[in-house]
This record gives sequence, C-alpha cells and structure tokens, in this order.
Amino acid sequence: MAQSSQDTVIIELKDTIDKLSSTVDTLNRLLAESGKREAALQEQVDYLTKKLFGRSSEKHITQIDGQMSLFNEVETECDVNVSDDTGETVRVKEHIRKKKPTNDEKLGDIPVEDVVIELPKEDQVCPQCGSELETIGKKFIREELQYIPAKVKRIRYYETSYRCRSCCEGLNGADRGVIIRSTIPGPLLSNSPASPSSVAWTIYQKYVNAMPLYRQEKDWQTLYGITLTRATLAGWIIKCSERYLKPLYELFRKELLKRRFLMADETRVQVLKEPGRNPETDSFMWLFRTGEDGRDPIIIYWYTETRAKYNAVEFLDGFEGYLMTDGYQGYNDLPGVKRCCCWAHVRRGFVDAIPKDHKGDLSHPAVQAVAYCDKLFHYEAISAEKKHSSEQRMSFRLKKEKPVIEAFLQWLDKQTPAVNTRLYKAVNYARNHRDLLMTYLEDGRCSLSNNLSENAIRPFTVGRKNWLFADTPSGAEASAICYTMVEMAKAYGLNPFNYLEYVLGNHDLISTDRIEELVPWNPEIKLALAKEKNDKGQ
Repeated sequence: MAQSSQDTVIIELKDTIDKLSSTVDTLNRLLAESGKREAALQEQVDYLTKKLFGRSSEKHITQIDGQMSLFNEVETECDVNVSDDTGETVRVKEHIRKKKPTNDEKLGDIPVEDVVIELPKEDQVCPQCGSELETIGKKFIREELQYIPAKVKRIRYYETSYRCRSCCEGLNGADRGVIIRSTIPGPLLSNSPASPSSVAWTIYQKYVNAMPLYRQEKDWQTLYGITLTRATLAGWIIKCSERYLKPLYELFRKELLKRRFLMADETRVQVLKEPGRNPETDSFMWLFRTGEDGRDPIIIYWYTETRAKYNAVEFLDGFEGYLMTDGYQGYNDLPGVKRCCCWAHVRRGFVDAIPKDHKGDLSHPAVQAVAYCDKLFHYEAISAEKKHSSEQRMSFRLKKEKPVIEAFLQWLDKQTPAVNTRLYKAVNYARNHRDLLMTYLEDGRCSLSNNLSENAIRPFTVGRKNWLFADTPSGAEASAICYTMVEMAKAYGLNPFNYLEYVLGNHDLISTDRIEELVPWNPEIKLALAKEKNDKGQ
C-alpha cells in the first residue's frame, strides 16, 4: 500500500510538472508574440516620427558605403584621374560646383529703368576754386527689384451707329433711312463683368498659386475696392470651364488615347454636395498623362465619385498599350492595357522599412532591397545621359537592368520577415507585383517609375491643402478641367495665365473647326503670346 501511495504521488507530481512546463511554454510563446508586437509598434512609431520630422525627399543624402559592391560593378564609380605634385596618378571624386546665376539670368527680360543720381545744382562747384563742375562719367553701384501692383480698369463697350447722309436727304422725320451699326465682340458671360483676363487670373490664383476663393474675394476688396463674392468667382470658373475649356479638354483626351504609353495616378478629394452621398465620403481625382515616348506631352485630370475600376475602364476606353501605375488593383486586367510596375513604389516600401540608424547597414534586408532599386535608377540615369534612342534604351536595359531584377527576385524569394512589420509589407508588395516588374523591359519607351504622373498630380495635392474640398460635383469637374489647362500650359513652357487669357479671349474659335489653333503645342501660340506681351509693354 505504501508503494502504491508513493507511485500515486510521483504520478501526480509528474502531471503537475507537465502542466507547469506547458504553462511556461505558453507564457514564453505569449511573451515572444508580445515582443514581436512591441517591436512592430515601435517600428511604426519610428516610421511615423520619421515621416513627421524627417526628410521628405527619397534621395540619399550620401552614397551608402559599399552599396555598389553588392553587384560588383566598377563602372558605377564617378572618379576622375588627376596627378599630384610628384607626378603620381591618384583618383579623386569628381566635384561639380553649381554656377551662381547673375542678376540678368535671375531677373530675365523685365523692363529696366536706369536711375542716375546727380549732385544737387548748388553742390556742382569745385570746393577749391569755386568753378562749375562737369560730368565725366558714371559708375554702376547696385540694382533692385521694384514691385508695381497690378492695375484693374473697367472697359465699357459702345456701339457706333452710321447712316448715309445722301440717302437721308428729303426723308421725313419718321424715316431715318439706312442705319448701320458697328459689331461688338460677344461677352464672355452674359450680364457679367467677367473678362478673359479677370477669369484667367481667378483660375491662375486658385490652380497655380493654390489661393482659395475666399482669399481672392478679400484681395479684390482690399487691393482694388471691388466687391466680387466667392460665389461670383466660382461661377466664373464653372461656367467658363463648361463652355470654353471643356471642348479643348475633350480634344486633349482624344489625343491622349491615341498614344501607346501612358501613366496614371489618383488621389482623394472631398466633394460636399454629391447626390446621395455623405459630405465626408471620399471622391477621387485621377491623373492620366503620356509617358516617355519622346512625343508632345498630354496631361489630363479627371474627377469621379469613386475609385472603382469601371472609372479607369471608362476613361481609357479605346486605349491600347502600356500603362505605368502604382500598385492599385483597379488597374488590373483593363481591356487592351499592359501594366508596368512602378519601381519607385517598390523602393519606397523598403526605404520606409529601414530601421532608425540603419541606413548604411547593408546587412539589413531593407537596405539591400533599396540597393537593388537604386542600381536600376542608376542605369536609367546613365541611359538618359547618353541620350539613348528607345531601341538603344531597350537593349541597354536588357543587358544591364534585367540581371539586377533577376537577382532581386531571387533575393526576394529568400526573405522571411516578421509578420506585420514594414519589411513584411514591402516584401509582400514586391511579391504581389513580381509579374509586372519586368514589363517595362519590353519597350524602351516604357518608364521605370511613375514619377512623372506623381509630379503632375502634386499641384492638385498642394492646392487641396489650402482649399480643402470642392462644394459640388460641377465644381470638382471644373477643377479637373482647369488643372488640366494649367499643367498643359506648363508642359509646353507657356505662362498659364497668359495661355488661359488667350484661350478665353479667342473663345469664338472653340465651337468651330479652328479649335486646334488653341492647343498649347501649336507653335503659333507661343508667338502670339510673345506678341501680346510686347504690345502690352510687359
């Protein structure tokens, strides 16, 4: 009995030990998971802190030591040969100093007024003999930039009436004979003081200078003593966009869809009064533009209520070719479209995954991934510097960039990052788009990144910070049209205000077969704007 009791105690102790061991294992597992969650949260805190207080540029401040050795490429070195005093050849890094621009270069061709400061008449005498002094020369001392506020004036149009005196001879007082009247140009907007210049300035201020209408309203009152409410200014923009700018906008879109290499991006916009939707619901502003095909650029903004795929299908109806985008799935499987993956987005995810104080640590996977991406951008820069044709660019990419991508994909397959970390998200993003990573290699006119479209949509995102939202769908659509006109003018080196004023001033051509005379790639436009500038004495 004693032995049996002892065995029972031993069994109970073993069970207790097993339970305690199991509890310890569970606690260790929970502790490890808690540590991972804590690390992920700390990583998120570091990331948000970097976003809030760190540099916004994605460019490296300095070259990461040893980065290019990852690929054993000696041609990436930028050193030049020099000789020291002993005649021994040494290598130093190339140094390029940016030339400081002169005042003539900075101030352009604005009018110049020379001011010659002379002595007062009573001081123009010799202090020794009292004889009158004569001018022997002048010396340039300095120059300054004078600001002259804009002027506003009221233009009143009068119609002139004419009659033939000979035909009127012998007529009684009731019969006035033949009356001929002069032709008055049609108004931009009926019963409105709007003119091409005032509407162009309102559009320029909002869509170039990001000045909301309520501030423009104050400026009209403060600077000129004119009462123009923001509702009036909004009406000018919407009505002129619908009547005069939209036909040009549709012409741009028609020409855009004829191309074979496009880029796209989209961003949120809040529209307060959309039928059947809450004011807080996000709408979207899309950006479609031509790529790097070497032809004239076309940039189109497009407003929609949602980000749904059918919007992209609708806009791109009729387009066939390559489309460079970010990772948004709404661009997948579009009819006639072959997607290219943006390597800047791939790189950005890994940049965000680099821990604090590990930027130059090539032992960290995120730094290694960035090095692969940087290698591709380095080769693209070389190709651009050599001014490769599209065929040469394609051949160069296949020779230099394709092996880098293949090595990156092999590296990607070996990664096992901790779940829910930024590295995990970056690796998954790259894996989810790996089928699109090499698409750009198929044609030298395809782009490596979507940076051109991101740069084109940036003016909208900057303006959105100031005016925050659109009031109505018609206002959002007018914004899309106006941003399109502004960015198109910039793309062709035209002053957006001058171009808008010219288009609105020739609005009678909009509804005719001469509308193509108003497109910014028309060489006559630049000549006409230069002539107007000279005529105004600007």
